[in-house]
Amino acid sequence: MASIRRSLFINFFASTGDTMVQFAVSLFLARLLSPSDIGVYSMTIVFVNIAHIFQGFGVGSYLQREKDLTPEKLRAATGVLFTTSWLIAAAMYAGSDWFGRWFNEPQMIPVMKVLAICFAFIPFGAITHSLLTREFAAGKQAWVTAVSTAASAVTCVSLAVMGFGTMSMAWGNLANIIACCLAYIPLRPKYLPWLPSFRHWREVVHFGLSSLLTNCLDSVNNSLPDILLGKLGNARLVGLFSRANSTVTIFFHIAGSTANYGSVSYIAQAHHRGEPVGALLSRATALLLGIAWPALALTYIFATEIITVLYGEKWLPSVPAMDGLLVSCAIGTIFNYYPAAMTAIGRPYLAALPTAVTLLSRIAFALALFDGSIRSFSWVICAATLVATPVVIIQQRIYFHYRFGAMLVALWPSAAVAIMCMAGAALLKVVLPASVPPAAVLLLSALPLACLWYLSLRLMGHPLTAEIHKLASGFQSRFASS
Repeated sequence: MASIRRSLFINFFASTGDTMVQFAVSLFLARLLSPSDIGVYSMTIVFVNIAHIFQGFGVGSYLQREKDLTPEKLRAATGVLFTTSWLIAAAMYAGSDWFGRWFNEPQMIPVMKVLAICFAFIPFGAITHSLLTREFAAGKQAWVTAVSTAASAVTCVSLAVMGFGTMSMAWGNLANIIACCLAYIPLRPKYLPWLPSFRHWREVVHFGLSSLLTNCLDSVNNSLPDILLGKLGNARLVGLFSRANSTVTIFFHIAGSTANYGSVSYIAQAHHRGEPVGALLSRATALLLGIAWPALALTYIFATEIITVLYGEKWLPSVPAMDGLLVSCAIGTIFNYYPAAMTAIGRPYLAALPTAVTLLSRIAFALALFDGSIRSFSWVICAATLVATPVVIIQQRIYFHYRFGAMLVALWPSAAVAIMCMAGAALLKVVLPASVPPAAVLLLSALPLACLWYLSLRLMGHPLTAEIHKLASGFQSRFASS
């Protein structure tokens, strides 16, 4: 546990630094590019995200989940990954013209061609990344993150200033991938063979096929809002909704990488030792919600201020979409570790059922309830999440022996903390004069709300309190020794 905590600590600061740089770039682009420019890239990237599922073919999860990795299995995984990556790259490049005509957006064509080239480079670093995650080698991965993030940010910002518009984001993505591959070369594990092979490909392909359906549906489900808005609305609505969604998920942009770092490997190792997965899920979810739910509650109270400070007043029309998205995100966070747990026990295909229910519900509700506004569309997303929730609850009881009553008991302290933080934030917003600028409102509220959050954790006896004390004790010991 000490080594895992250390890895999580390193990963948090590495991912936070990466997020801060990317966030700064997004703020710059939000002021330089139009909502239509952002929307075109968002509409294109959804298909790229779907293609990533087929490109990866579950190889990363296989390497993290497999109990005994032999050189033959590593060679087979490498061969499968290179084959799928290059086939997807060729298919995307050849089909880019068709996608542009289907959406009636010619600007999508060059963007998709550049993003297709990225797939040709991905396998050169993907295997090393998965093996380092399996070993919880967060320090090495932090170095790669720093190099690739810097390359992406410099490329994207420079091209945006030069007037490349939407293409600046596409070239920035390519720079990120190439820099990442180069940085991983000296970090390759010594036991990793250089040459691929297809002699033992069946085991890798079998696991890949079992996880492909779930991963594919999950990617389509995540991309569906942009696709539906692109067809039922226009690029401007896609841009506004995308900005609202990115604001709602700020916490996961900052801490999501750390919250999920090595989750498949950790749960798989516990499962191989015969430990109950349900108890592990209960504690991990409680720790996550102790931070995530208060963050979502504060985002609800300060939605207008956050949008204004981060993106500017021209993005305020995105605020109405945040209510439904916040509720949907709060529900989804409860089951954050569910897909990883299914993969860890060797049943990744079972996670496809709730995803399929969500996907079909989103399409049905969008066609029936969407009235042309992003507010109605956000509640379409929320309603679909509610419909799929009972499916996940039933599966957790069957396969993890994690009962609904036990889940509610684990959730209650986090819910109480979130309610207290939201009440405190609402009170502060009422007390502060209306003339106070949005940035000042957020700054003045930060310290009091942080104190309120900690006191609420202690009052509710939340398990996150002990983790905070361990972290503080570690800092104190390091400071004293230095």
